[in-house]
Amino acid sequence: CPRSCCCCRRCPRPPPSAPREPAPAAPPAMNAARTGYRVFSANSTAACTELAKRITERLGAELGKSVVYQETNGETRVEIKESVRGQDIFIIQTIPRDVNTAVMELLIMAYALKTACARNITGVIPYFPYSKQSKMRKRGSIVCKLLASMLAKAGLTHIITMDLHQKEIQGFFSFPVDNLRASPFLLQYIQEEIPNYRNAVIVAKSPDAAKRAQSYAERLRLGLAVIHGEAQCTELDMDDGRHSPPMVKNATVHPGLELPLMMAKEKPPITVVGDVGGRIAIIVDDIIDDVESFVAAAEILKERGAYKIYVMATHGILSADAPRLIEESSVDEVVVTNTVPHEVQKLQCPKIKTVDISLILSEAIRRIHNGESMAYLFRNITVDD
Repeated sequence: CPRSCCCCRRCPRPPPSAPREPAPAAPPAMNAARTGYRVFSANSTAACTELAKRITERLGAELGKSVVYQETNGETRVEIKESVRGQDIFIIQTIPRDVNTAVMELLIMAYALKTACARNITGVIPYFPYSKQSKMRKRGSIVCKLLASMLAKAGLTHIITMDLHQKEIQGFFSFPVDNLRASPFLLQYIQEEIPNYRNAVIVAKSPDAAKRAQSYAERLRLGLAVIHGEAQCTELDMDDGRHSPPMVKNATVHPGLELPLMMAKEKPPITVVGDVGGRIAIIVDDIIDDVESFVAAAEILKERGAYKIYVMATHGILSADAPRLIEESSVDEVVVTNTVPHEVQKLQCPKIKTVDISLILSEAIRRIHNGESMAYLFRNITVDD
């Protein structure tokens, strides 16, 4: 009662209120997504897990516990040794010489993680296998499209790769593909490790590689040269060379149908478009596998007056006797990234140098997991890179 009331002294005071107990916390929603992520390596060889270890060290994470091995009958077996339910999973798979085994390891691990209820499964495949088989070859098949369908069926929801042989390969997939570029790391190597690089000229060993070479030349403010007239067959010579119906002399042809005769291709002699005399020649490409074309290009550049020759490529597959051919050639240095393991080739040929690209792969993993934009990794990057 207010004090002005005459009976305020006779009004009983209300009892002190008891302290309220805190309300019990609401139980977590059954469908609440976990925010953790795990990084696994799908390789069964120690040489191929080196890149995965570098990436996890940069991320400050531990490599996921799994076992990948080949049984005595040649089958691949994968065992996941920890819970991955509701987590973002990143599978790092570098491709060794045994390509088909690596593909099966990736497919089986992705399917095992999908069965274990992982939320998202991202494949980190720096060198995408079968990328050269992305066009029709006579009565062959587009194997790269088949592999893309297999990866989607196995459970992958995203792919991180680097320098696809053809940018159009991204259209084969039904899920997002981040095609990172190694050109910033190779450009940095040129600026820091090649003495007097201002006196260099960027060389395309074929007209097909001219766009990539032009992009390097424009960024380094250097000249450009193109080698024309290779002795070997290029990919364009093999594109869709089917004859239907077959060319038969005695075949009956519709009387009103007269097809024009196709003139046979004849390659011109090897020429170098551009001045390389007294300069450092830097040949750039995306893949260096069979090195015969690079060795032939180095010989012709040496004849034209180039006094030092470098070869820069993203993926150093270096199959067969490539190290021996490089060691015996006029090439002074071959620079590749560690998208493909090539430690054995480096022991055979000291001219092979390696550039580490684990930095950009680890940053891509971090941004994808946190839902951040990937535009920073593509700054100043063009389609031709």
